[in-house]
Amino acid sequence: MKKQIMGLIAAGALAGAVFGMNASADEIKVWVADNVVDFTNQQIDAFKEANPDFAGYDYVVEAVGEGDAAGNMITDVEAGADIFVFAQDQIARLVSAGALIDVAPENAEIVESENDAGAVGAATVGDVLYAYPLTSDNGYFLYYDKSVVTDPGSLEKIVADCEAAGKNFYMEINSGWYQTAFFFGAGAELTYETDDTGAFTACNASYASDKGLVALKKMIELKSSPAFQNGSAVGEGTNVGAIVDGTWDSGAAQDLFGENYACAKLPTFTGADGASYQMSGFGGFKLLGVKPQEDEAKLAACDALAAYLSGEEVQLARFEAVGWGPSNLKAQQSEAVQADVALSALAEQLAYSIPQGQYPGDYWTLATSLGDSIISGEIGPDTSDEDLMATLQKFQDTCISYAE
Repeated sequence: MKKQIMGLIAAGALAGAVFGMNASADEIKVWVADNVVDFTNQQIDAFKEANPDFAGYDYVVEAVGEGDAAGNMITDVEAGADIFVFAQDQIARLVSAGALIDVAPENAEIVESENDAGAVGAATVGDVLYAYPLTSDNGYFLYYDKSVVTDPGSLEKIVADCEAAGKNFYMEINSGWYQTAFFFGAGAELTYETDDTGAFTACNASYASDKGLVALKKMIELKSSPAFQNGSAVGEGTNVGAIVDGTWDSGAAQDLFGENYACAKLPTFTGADGASYQMSGFGGFKLLGVKPQEDEAKLAACDALAAYLSGEEVQLARFEAVGWGPSNLKAQQSEAVQADVALSALAEQLAYSIPQGQYPGDYWTLATSLGDSIISGEIGPDTSDEDLMATLQKFQDTCISYAE
């Protein structure tokens, strides 16, 4: 850790572009979620003790959650935090606003080699690494009753086992978040680009394609099973054999399944074209950003602290303190994290997922409508490929219109 921090110090002192001044050259303001304020203060004390060269700064930790940090930074970069935790879908806006300084090449090599690929991808804009990965713990995977499901690796077998046992299989197909498991898994694309103000400027979409048709047909096939139930909350399920859900429901899932509690990455599915596809979807990550500084010495201190707070030891300690899932590869392999079967399943799934970027609010409503058309039977097994493709084309055109 010390070697890495010293490398970051040197790189920080040589950092290039300068985008603004802070209220105090001797104060380093840190924004984190309320439930980790005490933890972060403790870690900063340890950092100062291990790095006396930086002990002279006044470190001020404030409770600003990752959901609010980006908006606050963009509103007033100068008055914002020097180091802040933010949700990965805000990174493009933060870069455009000049609220993030890029990670120096030698530091980027450390970050990229020590964190999982999904988290590194989430911290990257274009080819540039702009943040330190902090967690890999937001996404979805499979919870299942191992006395019911004999092969969690195949969607067809999961559904068949649930049907045979008279159990339900839950997945929320009328959600723009969960729905992408099929579309992205089949190879279809739907992403947005934004300008400096965060306005949507382009939509990269290929749902109206053979790949999109494979995904839509599979969703229709799933809905046709008597075992299928639309939903994604363990606590709201009944007679559950398996459910696609996230780590936030791990406690409820353990209570529900008891000794038969089990987790796995999302399964593969066989498309109407006979090919096998790995279900994909969105992944979510918490990132730690450093604001550009006019004072190079202060930038070095910020870089060093960011490296420390995002390093293996602190990520593992944070997991043990508040349950945040590490992005650090070694921390993920620790006995404590490995014992958390939900986090292990999610970590495996995130390798097949893409970081959730920014999407227009109307996209989520539109995706719900698409799923509802399947659930209601408006489109179903008897709908022609021509009509299904027309549905996808309309969906895609509408998505593109949000960026025009």
